[in-house]
Amino acid sequence: MSQRYATQDVDVSPLGQPLHFEFSQRRASNRFLKAALTERMASWSATELPARGIPTPELINLYRRWGEGGYGVILTGNLMIAYDQLEAMGNMIIDLENEFSGGRFEAFQQLANAAKQHGSLVIGQVSHPGRQTEQRFQPNPVSASDIQLITDQAPYAKPRPASMDDIEDITRRFVHAAVYLQKAGFDGIQLHGAHGYLLAQFLSQTTNKRTDQYGGSLENRARLTVEIAQAIRAAIPDPQFILSIKINSVEFQAHGFTPDEAKELCEILDRNGFDFVELSGGTYEEMAFQHRRESTRMRESFFLEFADRITPALKRTRSYVTGGFRTASGMVHALNTVDGVGLGRPICQECRLPKDLLAGTVQSAIEPKLDPQNFILTGAASGAHMHQVGDDQQPSDMSDEAMVGVYMQCLGQWVQKVQEDFAAMTFTGYPRLPKGHPYQVRPGESQPWEISGYQPKTGLWRFALCLALVPSIMYFVW
Repeated sequence: MSQRYATQDVDVSPLGQPLHFEFSQRRASNRFLKAALTERMASWSATELPARGIPTPELINLYRRWGEGGYGVILTGNLMIAYDQLEAMGNMIIDLENEFSGGRFEAFQQLANAAKQHGSLVIGQVSHPGRQTEQRFQPNPVSASDIQLITDQAPYAKPRPASMDDIEDITRRFVHAAVYLQKAGFDGIQLHGAHGYLLAQFLSQTTNKRTDQYGGSLENRARLTVEIAQAIRAAIPDPQFILSIKINSVEFQAHGFTPDEAKELCEILDRNGFDFVELSGGTYEEMAFQHRRESTRMRESFFLEFADRITPALKRTRSYVTGGFRTASGMVHALNTVDGVGLGRPICQECRLPKDLLAGTVQSAIEPKLDPQNFILTGAASGAHMHQVGDDQQPSDMSDEAMVGVYMQCLGQWVQKVQEDFAAMTFTGYPRLPKGHPYQVRPGESQPWEISGYQPKTGLWRFALCLALVPSIMYFVW
């Protein structure tokens, strides 16, 4: 029997209430949001750029399982808009040259269809890393200004300030991705304006030192985001296509984005027709995914106290907060502040967690026997779980100390391979755990590997490893 987080019984019915989006007139079936994760399970080639970023059968299957999990909204993970501007190897990619036909497009169609089978709204989170792409991927990155990212992990090149041509190209790429997603069957797009990625680099005074119309006041720093949103609306006449954004509620660093600025930004987003805003926080320099005070621990969410100050600015735009939720009690109480709750790390081991919470069969997530403050350790475990689900294996129980021991051995092998492969760039994914039991299918769910009769890969591929020790693993601390 899995060990779960201690909690108090609570009426979960508020989490099951539908949520209406004012601008698109769409409705989410409940208040659960599957937060974006960096799955790193798309196709990859170190040398052939057009071979990168295509959803694989394993990735499609993972979204099929999340689609069975009872989420009102499912967000995809960190989808890139250029072959050589990446958060990590294995990101999904929609490049400007990608047409609305062919194998890549069909794979995106399959992913959307798999995730929507049980009524979830499926939204593609689209991002440009800006200065937060490793030097080995892009030696000449673009950003709001020429402020270099310095970390103790992977090296990042000094960026160049975006020219007007760069800004036009960036906008065109976001718009193309939105149209691509809409034609592939997605219900909407989320602009990634948090965690220090390009849009956040324009929004934050720590990285935006511009003196033109894209710098200075918050209205100017938000100009690129607003222009992209307006261009998407112009390119997609369908009013039911959802437009959303993820933003930082706080950055926890000197001169960083503040809750007061987030509140002002939300007023701008509301005026510009964003259906919902997802509140998060932190940057590569200052990770935010831990409980900094006892007050946040008691409320579970890392960012709920900042949401208290921000959400009153929203009139028609709905709000979600992501980060730290583990119990039904914490999630229900969060609805006093926001409209919905985002889940990430726990749902890698329990794809059906929302369904089980609403059914009353569980009151909290499985509690892994791992240091919850070590987001690298727990994030890599979440990645291992995603590989297992993608291969239609039952996720290993990380509340079992014996299984944690197996995981730690795999993690050690992983780190060694990561170091050996750094220059070659041939390994993608996360630590691979030994093959276990088949995925435990419930009534009404798809049988394992129904999609095109595909069978999971075996052999050496099972030990493919990735760069978990870079800060981009921050996606998994939720």
